[in-house]
Amino acid sequence: MKYPCGAKKTYSNHSIHANRGMTLENDIGQSNDYYLVNNIAVIYKKPTPITIAKVDYPPGTNGIIREGYFKTPSTTDYNGIYKGKYIDFEAKETKHKTSFPLSNIHPHQIKHLKKIEEHGGISFIIVRFSLLNETYLLTTPQLISFLEHNKRQSIPIAYFKENGYILKDKYNPRVDYIKIINQLYF
Repeated sequence: MKYPCGAKKTYSNHSIHANRGMTLENDIGQSNDYYLVNNIAVIYKKPTPITIAKVDYPPGTNGIIREGYFKTPSTTDYNGIYKGKYIDFEAKETKHKTSFPLSNIHPHQIKHLKKIEEHGGISFIIVRFSLLNETYLLTTPQLISFLEHNKRQSIPIAYFKENGYILKDKYNPRVDYIKIINQLYF
């Protein structure tokens, strides 16, 4: 690709593959930016709590982290506020076509989502079936109901279609989960 002043941009296989699985996160980030700029909601991605154990300082750099570990298990990916209500949710992407593996959500995250609901907040998961290009919002009560009534190790896509809410891709906001929150809570 040619850029002004003769600069060229090349794409290596590494850069193409490096961002796989990040499309949902990017889409939610763009949606959250849209909500913030338009004064609709204030939702942020939570930083992962990491303790840095070893840093190298090669010449000409500010430092390279060589070793680190998770300080505490992270709770969920996103939190914020909308119309005076606290919102907390987890976002996951899967390449499975027929189900969402429950191994993608940790028990402490489910417990956290449940606590948010118990305290009057709004919590849910957003799951994208990337090969089908379908994204669903599943509320925490719907998630808990599935877990209490099933012994499966995955949630079938049919459950999302029947009990979840499809999030159609749009230009802006890209993943309009606030539209569903409005339908359910306001």
